[in-house]
Amino acid sequence: MTSTPTERGTEAVPTSRLASQAHHVRELIVDMCTGGEGGHIGGSLSLVDILVVLYFDVLRLDPARPDDPGRDLFVLSKGHGAIGLYATLAARGFFEEERLATYGRPGSLLSAHPNRKVPGVEMPTGSLGHGLPLGVGFALSARLAGTDRVQYVVTGDGELQEGSNWEAIMAAGAKGLDNLVAVVDRNGLQITGTTEEVLALDPLGERFRAFGWTVREVDGHDLDALRTALRTPPVPGRPTVVIADTVKGRGISFIEGQARSHYARLGEAQKKRVLAALGRSRRKEIS
Repeated sequence: MTSTPTERGTEAVPTSRLASQAHHVRELIVDMCTGGEGGHIGGSLSLVDILVVLYFDVLRLDPARPDDPGRDLFVLSKGHGAIGLYATLAARGFFEEERLATYGRPGSLLSAHPNRKVPGVEMPTGSLGHGLPLGVGFALSARLAGTDRVQYVVTGDGELQEGSNWEAIMAAGAKGLDNLVAVVDRNGLQITGTTEEVLALDPLGERFRAFGWTVREVDGHDLDALRTALRTPPVPGRPTVVIADTVKGRGISFIEGQARSHYARLGEAQKKRVLAALGRSRRKEIS
């Protein structure tokens, strides 16, 4: 039966269900990084809790009708986290989970960065610094159309070193786009080291506030904190940013918080080790 997009303000999904979905999505990510070309595992794992809260509890959408005009829009600006997005879309029902096995293969729709041929993907991303400018455009379009659609954009923290993001941040504040929500995956690492060593971002919250944004800073792996930050209505006339403190490689203790987790191709033996680590992490969460 076809459902309708989630109504804003509906009852929250139980935290236990969100936690189970997050664990499942992490397992799917590990599967996609095994054999073949591998994938951006670290930055995808840091995204999982954010994506699960958005897709299972916040966004108004209908997987059976991905182009429904009443849907909220989502753009993954850090496009190298595509495997995290694909796994979440599959778990949410946009396409069969079996299709994830084609990731990175010749002819597959599931490429290293998102593209619009994948059900549920709104815009192709991967060239960093484009997502927030797109979000500003979508938010302005919704205002002109008189709709209550909300635009959500997830960026990486290293990505915020791109000047195009700060032009978009300035424009969103100046235009009072309270229908725009940005989430920063603040895992503190980029491919060349820590963000603060490469080009410091802190005090990140104060920078957004200076451009007229409402800032909410949360633990990016606390599902209830994320849900509260993303469900709380905006301050009228101010865009919202959720700065989510995360851990690169979250859920796999022996790669957590390490730059070397940026990209990996796992063998079968490594896969078993990783899945065992995820299982231990899961048992710890529910104990």
